[in-house]
Amino acid sequence: MGDGERWDEQDEGVLRLPSGRLVRGRGLRRPPDPGAPTPSYGVYLLGSRPPEVPWPAQWLRWPDFRLPADHERCRTILTEAWRRSVGERVEIACGGGRGRTGTALACLAVLDGVPAGEAVAYVRAHYDRRAVETPWQRRYVGRFGQRS
Repeated sequence: MGDGERWDEQDEGVLRLPSGRLVRGRGLRRPPDPGAPTPSYGVYLLGSRPPEVPWPAQWLRWPDFRLPADHERCRTILTEAWRRSVGERVEIACGGGRGRTGTALACLAVLDGVPAGEAVAYVRAHYDRRAVETPWQRRYVGRFGQRS
């Protein structure tokens, strides 16, 4: 896939990983800019099933302010999202776009080579300064790095 299949780095919520991969984080309670391209793959982090979308997507049961219900499935889904992000428009989203989305983006940063102990700071610096909202979400990113 060519650059036409990637996000524009200047678009709201787009995180550039160190490898150059681009991933968009988003809060589902805020609709995307009507002029923005649609994802080619989405990962939705919610406590209940999200509405259907017209692109390939995965739902990961992940209640607000908590951790994913199935840690192995989370690793599998995030690894697939990271793999696809090399040439596809991957979107990671939860309700508000900060806690669960920030945690997932930090895990993608770990997969991309950011040390686990630095991944939360990386996402806060390059995506949202309030990303990864709880101490247990920060610990999850650290443990995610131990099993990469």
